[in-house]
Order: sequence, then structure tokens, then C-alpha cells
Amino acid sequence: MKIAFIGQKGIPAVSGGVEKHVENIAVRLAALGHEVTVYVRDTYTDPRLTEYMGVRLVHTPALHTKHLEAITHSLTATLHAIFFEHYAVIHYHSIGPSVLSILPRLLKPSARVIATFHSRDYFHQKWNAFARLCLRIAECFTCMVPEKTIVISETLQKYATETYKKDFSFIPNGAEVRIETDTRSLSQWGLRPGRYALSVSRLVRHKGIHYLIKAFRELEEKSKIPNNFKLAIVGSPANTSEYAEYLETISVGCPNIVFLGEQSGSDLDALFSHAALFVQPSEDEGLSLALLEAMASERLAIVSDIPANLEAIQNGAGVSFRNKDVEDLKEKLAFYINRPEEAKMIAHVAKERAEKCYSWDAIARRTLEVYEETIHAYSAKGNYVHARTK
Repeated sequence: MKIAFIGQKGIPAVSGGVEKHVENIAVRLAALGHEVTVYVRDTYTDPRLTEYMGVRLVHTPALHTKHLEAITHSLTATLHAIFFEHYAVIHYHSIGPSVLSILPRLLKPSARVIATFHSRDYFHQKWNAFARLCLRIAECFTCMVPEKTIVISETLQKYATETYKKDFSFIPNGAEVRIETDTRSLSQWGLRPGRYALSVSRLVRHKGIHYLIKAFRELEEKSKIPNNFKLAIVGSPANTSEYAEYLETISVGCPNIVFLGEQSGSDLDALFSHAALFVQPSEDEGLSLALLEAMASERLAIVSDIPANLEAIQNGAGVSFRNKDVEDLKEKLAFYINRPEEAKMIAHVAKERAEKCYSWDAIARRTLEVYEETIHAYSAKGNYVHARTK
């Protein structure tokens, strides 16, 4: 089967949940013998790279501005897919790019069009009012135009089903166990195994990192956590430099808060593998890949009690605090930082849940089943129409 992915920045994934999602599925589909193409941006993927782990990479141009890069890159990728290729499946990711799914529906009837609804992006505070309106319209296209729309969480499935009165395919994000035993990379940041809390996300306001910093600072000032216990913050801004500067400002005078920027590969694996615990203080999420990766790495996750986070840690696989509530977060942090054995017991449950429910191999197979079912449904419909016209 010839498959195209459109909407992601690119692969190999350096940052971004959508990029990691696409990489994990694309690589596995290629390993199963399918011809997989991922459309990539030169600002994200090395322009010289045209293949990655059996996946073909096609670079198309874009306007490199905050509001236009994603949609213009998706447009040039869509036009390339329509007029220069013969894909069996064109798969869009995220609601912004998926607005363009109408073009192959109209101009490429031989291709089946799929979309994945990752998140209600208009809740993200980096967008202005006009951009949020456009994203709400794009959500309608994502849910109504493709022949099948996949949602990555039960929370999104419930919302989409109630809003659009149709069936959606639920296929979650995934995680894989990548334990890194070598701890030497931690020393470059002054970190010691089991002596730091970890946060991994883009530095954008709705991720709630400011709540975590305030909670950590107050605990440290009141000597409620061990001496030299650190908070490691992994991530970089996404057109949100003002927020990143704000985080740096509120961390001044607290050397135990360390900003590590973007991390990947064995360095990121080591950070997950040796953290005392992981914290996800987001105000809004689809289904956080970083959270699932922490669970797969057998780390206790302390998360805000938004629906997608609670979905991930159900059945005792994590600990929640009241969303935006610094006092409640402080209480949970202090309790589990000072009781590592209790944290380890919950972390073990988290690892078992990640292995059972969030396997990338299973997710890739389920995605392929959606493709095959959609192709079969179209073929059956075509045969019915053909029979009626005889």
C-alpha cells in the first residue's frame, strides 16, 4: 500500500507529539512492507535527508511564519500528493492541516483520505482570536470531510461523537520502553539519578510549567524537599519566546531549576529512566506522549486532573492534582519526593499499563486496519454503484 502522511513538521522527531506519533507509525508501516512517504519541512528535517528507516521523505516549501508555516507546508504537500503521486491513502495529522483534506476528496478520488484529531488546538494560548476561530472551523473539516477520522483519546472520542453525531476510530498515542542505564549524560546538567523531578513539553503557556516552577520554589524555600533535589525542564518555545523568558525570570535565584532545551535519543531516555518522578501540569492535552513515555519508563507521573491525563493514569497508574492549583501540586510533590518507595510502587503499575494499552506496534496495526477498512468500504460502495448503473 502506498501511504502519505501530511501535517507533521517532519521526522526523525526532535520535538512535538505529532511528529513522534507519525514517526512511530510510519516506520512500523514501512517495516511491514508498505510504501510510506512523510512530507517534511526544511526548518525541521535536514534538507539533505530523503529517507529515514525505510520511510521516504519529501520536502516541500512553506512560508516560515508563526501562523502560516503549517498550513502552507500542508498545502504544498497536498498539491504534490494530488498531482505527482498515486497514493492509496493520504493521512492528515492535526486539525489545522486537515482542513486541506477536502482537496484530495475532490481532486484525487482514487485516494482514501484519513485524518487524525490529536488535540483541540484552539485552547492553546499561543493563538490569537482569529487563529482560534480558524482552528475551530478546521476541526469541523477534520471531523466531517475525511472518509475516516481517528481520535487519540477516549476524551476526544466522546467530544467528537457528541458534537458531530458520527462514529470515530479511537487509536491512542503510544509509548515504548527505552531504559538507558548509562547515567553519564546526566552529569552535564548536574543531575543525579533519583534526585530530580522531570518535565518534558513545549514551553507554551497551556502546558502549565509556571505552576510547577512556583510549586517547586516554594517547597525548596520551606525545606520540604531534600537538599539539592532538582527540577529538570526539557523543551523549547514554539513561537512563544515571551513565555520561555517568563519561566526563566520566575526561576532566577533557584539554581536547582535547570532548563535543558530540546533533548532526544539516549539523553532523553536517560532523563526519563533516572528521574524520581515526572510532572505533567498541563491545562489542556490530547493524550500526552511525554506522559506515556514516562509511564513506560516506570516513573511515577504527577499530572493535572484534566480528562486526557486522568484517562492515561487510570487504575492507579499515577497521581493527579487539581488543575492550576499550586498548593495541591506542592502537596503531591512533597509527599512523593519524600516517599520514593511509594512512588516506585505506583510507577510499576504505570509501566504495566503502558505496555498493555499503549504499544506502538499495536497502534500501527490498528491504523493499518482503518486504512484497509476504508479502502474495502469504498470498493464495496463502488461495486454497488456500478451494479445499479448496469
